[in-house]
Amino acid sequence: MMNPRVNYDQLAATYNQRYTTSGMDGVAIALLSLAQELDAKRILEVGCGTGHWLSILQSTAQVYGLDSSFGMLRQASMQKLRRLVCGQASYLPFPDQAFDLVFCVNAIHHFGQPRAFISEARRLLTPGGALAVVGLDPHGHRDSWYVYHYFEGTYETDLNRFPSWETTLDWMVATGFDRVEQRQAERITNLYTGRQVLDDPFLKKESCSQLALLTDEAYAAGLNRIKAAIEKSEAGGEAMVFSNDLTLALLTGRVPVR
Repeated sequence: MMNPRVNYDQLAATYNQRYTTSGMDGVAIALLSLAQELDAKRILEVGCGTGHWLSILQSTAQVYGLDSSFGMLRQASMQKLRRLVCGQASYLPFPDQAFDLVFCVNAIHHFGQPRAFISEARRLLTPGGALAVVGLDPHGHRDSWYVYHYFEGTYETDLNRFPSWETTLDWMVATGFDRVEQRQAERITNLYTGRQVLDDPFLKKESCSQLALLTDEAYAAGLNRIKAAIEKSEAGGEAMVFSNDLTLALLTGRVPVR
């Protein structure tokens, strides 16, 4: 499955603005707790981007990052992260049993071969080590996001490029992980009333892959639908509400100790 590609070299300079809206503390706590539980000495993040999560973990272990975007890795290097590699998730250029924890956050849907990534992660992990995958699952129909409603094709594209959590868990089991489990890492809720939504950082075209993948024309059409909905509600004396209610899950699998 080849997923549509976002040019993250172009987005790298502004990517970290997303953390001003939500620092996603739940994800940070989950990763720190897992690293502590494992007593992890060496940690690899695949799809590390600007190194936001590695910068949180680097005081606890020796951290490594891999990403396919040189632009994102340049941003990561500005956070004093040095063990950075440009590469693909389906082929991780590290020796067997090199890490105690391998993880990715909001990235597996960008991997051209996500199942190959899970197999590679299993190869790299020490006995007792863990793989952690954090992100959304649009297949579950549990989340609501106004972007899906107003920007045509975004939801359908996500259904095609995101593996479901059930599928991902099955891949982990088939690859030899045990103690495979899923739990909530973060719940993101936002309400915007009327024109407040136009200040939502995630409404910018470069803010998220769902919008970045749209043509300029398709993006403009979605933005115009939002503005038309606001104008209609204002004309009727009503308050238009735009809501987000998104759950980030944490999927973990452990390498058996024999």
